[in-house]
Amino acid sequence: MKAIVLTKRGVDGVVLQDMPEPAVPSGWAKVRMRAASINRVDLYMRDSGAGITHELPLIMGVDGAGEVVEVPDGSGLSPGDKVVLYPYEFCGTCRPCLAGDQPLCHSARILGEHRHGTFAEYVALPARALVKLPDDVDMDQAAVLGVAYLTAWRMVFGKAPAGPGSVVLIQGAGGGVSYAAMQLARMAGARVIVTTTGEDKITHFRDLGIATIDYRTEDVPKAVQALTREEGADLVIDNVGDRTWSSSLKSLARGGHLVTCGATTGGHPSADIQRLFVRQLSVHGSTMGSMEEFRRLMLAFASGGLAPPIDSVFPLAEVPAAFARLEEPARLGKILIHIS
Repeated sequence: MKAIVLTKRGVDGVVLQDMPEPAVPSGWAKVRMRAASINRVDLYMRDSGAGITHELPLIMGVDGAGEVVEVPDGSGLSPGDKVVLYPYEFCGTCRPCLAGDQPLCHSARILGEHRHGTFAEYVALPARALVKLPDDVDMDQAAVLGVAYLTAWRMVFGKAPAGPGSVVLIQGAGGGVSYAAMQLARMAGARVIVTTTGEDKITHFRDLGIATIDYRTEDVPKAVQALTREEGADLVIDNVGDRTWSSSLKSLARGGHLVTCGATTGGHPSADIQRLFVRQLSVHGSTMGSMEEFRRLMLAFASGGLAPPIDSVFPLAEVPAAFARLEEPARLGKILIHIS
């Protein structure tokens, strides 16, 4: 089968090549992949991969959607079913799995990080990691939900859930997770404020009726205070790290919550402990979401509750060009890979 394989670190290490089709152990299913999406972690794996247990060569890609080819009896699935892939291979028997918190599985392996991923014509996964889609679903849109939208779902509806009347600040709203969080927070009835930069992005969000702060020309905490009658945001969504951490903390209302899922600009900002305890702020770490959260996300999508924007589409052979597009500041929305 054709697959995008990371053979070594760096741009030159990402190549299209033939790989054996995956084995299908008992209880597993085989999926013919139709589409997948590009995520920031793909660039991290290409350039570093530090801290992630894996071996090269590695098929890249974390999420995607396709059609069932082989499936075990009793799974509730049949050959030909359209499915979306949960990005984790989880054991189902450890304490977190039994509690329904699969991202904390003691032996979890993330596709495209710890094991072969979705930039391939076929993928094998435990059948329990597949969610069936309606026959009339948009497979392209479904394919981009597994990482960005599942991550955003837990951030918005997790330990400090947004809801009607709450104020949610989203840093760097042009990115995949942040854009998803914007859509989900609005779906929840919250008032959303976003930070971004660039004329096109600012116009896009303001046309949606969203309060928008240009982080290059405005003082973000002061702008948030002005927009909230000096109260601040109840929830801040931040996956940027060092560059935005201070402004995220300063933008919070008293008793507010900061949720983080990434540190693309560095992972060691000042903790600002005095602000934390004086204002009784909470900081929550978040990584993707559970199978139940994934099912709820898919129900919301299938019912028309949200529609992920697609920035651009590339064939499998042009994944390196898709990576370059991900790094362009003008990008808005998800980058889709057509596989077959």
